[in-house]
Amino acid sequence: MASRRRVKIARMRRRVHDILDGGVSDWVARSAHAALIVLVIASVTAVVLETVPSLDARFAAVFLAIEVASLVAFTIEYALRIWTAPDSAPYSRKAPWSARWAYARTPLAIVDLATVLPFYLSFFVPADFRVLLLLRLIRFFKLARYSPGMRSLVAALQAERKALAATVVIILGVILVMASAMHIAEHDAQPDKFGSIPAAMWWAAVTVTTVGYGDVVPITVAGRIIASMTAFMGFLMLALPVGIVATVFAEEIHRREFVVTWSMVARVPLFASLDASEIAEIIQYLRAQTVPANTIIVRRGDVARSMYFVAAGEVEVQLPHATTRLGEGHFFGEIAVLRKTRRTATVRATLPTKLLLLDAGDLQTLMANNPEIARRIEETIAARGDFARLEPRGDMTAEEIADPTDKRS
Repeated sequence: MASRRRVKIARMRRRVHDILDGGVSDWVARSAHAALIVLVIASVTAVVLETVPSLDARFAAVFLAIEVASLVAFTIEYALRIWTAPDSAPYSRKAPWSARWAYARTPLAIVDLATVLPFYLSFFVPADFRVLLLLRLIRFFKLARYSPGMRSLVAALQAERKALAATVVIILGVILVMASAMHIAEHDAQPDKFGSIPAAMWWAAVTVTTVGYGDVVPITVAGRIIASMTAFMGFLMLALPVGIVATVFAEEIHRREFVVTWSMVARVPLFASLDASEIAEIIQYLRAQTVPANTIIVRRGDVARSMYFVAAGEVEVQLPHATTRLGEGHFFGEIAVLRKTRRTATVRATLPTKLLLLDAGDLQTLMANNPEIARRIEETIAARGDFARLEPRGDMTAEEIADPTDKRS
């Protein structure tokens, strides 16, 4: 009885982990993520608006209700994430409490804690309201958990942290050198502003960063020459971190798109026997197509010349006796790349959809140029009798029209 209860709790914990961390894509997970995103936006907006006296006096009850709802939801979310940490892949081999402690020290977990900490701290520690306000605004960074773009940016910053740290050291060195030079040039003319190197460093910092407030300016010829050199070097120095982040961010986005595309192609039964390098060669022949909602992509009875991957969005497959929907990561028209057939279904985009197309001619060219890929695909066809038995007029296989929920799991 106890073992059955433990199994039930373990399954429940795994389910909660999948919902919170995007391990599944059913309506429960989508609803939970949407609710958390709405709460983050609403709570941050309320924190900002309640600093306006007129709005605070008029909508104080609304702001309080949003704050209470956010606190309850974020506290439950944080507790559930700590509880389900042993089911997370990076900590799956650790003991449960060790896994939870390891997760609690991650940046995302610290942000989650900081979103609820101000409320609980206010009961025990007297604190300045402005400090608590700042901690409440940290909730904005919870959106990074639900934004692939922000996660890619964080990954890029982490990957190049050493290079970025080096650029910070270089910039600080330039500020120190230029402040020292300006102190030597201007300390007699303006002792109140450049009388010491620390005082001159304020001018150097705002000049290197190209802000230039104009509250402190050189008046000697030597000082103006140094100021010109400092401003010029500021442009060069600031371009370093910007270039590093932009390059790595673009590479991270490309890498993520490649991984997603690779997983879609690898899922197709026709290419099941190919290794990673051979699938990568097929990916090079894919071309993108974006279609708006309610657009007919293919019609039943048309000659099939391409297969399609759903990179984003959703399509509806209208079969003669049934209708099914395929979401992100699914494919259709696999047989079209094997031989000239007729479409067995009409496929319509139900949402704005991004498709990746593989033309039959391109695959045939690849197979002609790479005998090893051709051999592996032919072996797959020979091993799967349903390819050979498929009637010439059909281009859909059972895998393509299966329940989308089953394919995602």
